[in-house]
Amino acid sequence: MTRQVFDQEFWEELYRGAPERWWSGEPNVALVAEVSDLAPGTALDVGSGEGGDAVWLARRGWRVTGTDISTVALGRAAEAAAAAGVTVTWLHADLTAEPVGGSYDLVSAHYLHLPEAQRRVVHERLAAAVAPGGTLLLVAHEEPAGHEHGHGHGDPGWDMTGMFWTAAEEAARLDPAEWDVVTAEHRPRTAVRDGQEIERPDVVLRARRRG
Repeated sequence: MTRQVFDQEFWEELYRGAPERWWSGEPNVALVAEVSDLAPGTALDVGSGEGGDAVWLARRGWRVTGTDISTVALGRAAEAAAAAGVTVTWLHADLTAEPVGGSYDLVSAHYLHLPEAQRRVVHERLAAAVAPGGTLLLVAHEEPAGHEHGHGHGDPGWDMTGMFWTAAEEAARLDPAEWDVVTAEHRPRTAVRDGQEIERPDVVLRARRRG
């Protein structure tokens, strides 16, 4: 049986089912590539999971707020931040239900795959949270050729139909009077699954809000 409802219950069960960590704890490759040249400021890390991106940002001097729908993940993220000796503000939030208040110099979301209607709402809320002169960074998996079902993490029960997007279509949704698109591309990336390297390209959109 496939599943396409990735709600809080789904993510709580997924993290509880992992004996220690589900993710590697390392920052996402696209985050490092796109943010390393930015001066640290305030950052909103959306879908923080176990905190790899948020901790990396905090280590580089960013004042980070990390959000996730899973309380289990946030607990692990807090432990990771404490172990790294950095401070992160953790927030339990579902951005499909309501926006996160405030504005940030960086708003970053990686692999936040949602049905199209929810994705449009969330992406609009993320864009609205970017301060003047700030950066919006959205990263997703590229839709595999001949895609039918499957997330790409080796679980055939994850139905991702309709949850992929292209850099061009999301860039076109940004008002050119307010935004400068810095990066909008599909980028090759090598991942490891079951001990073997596979090609898992990313969709990367980076835009700067005009001040």
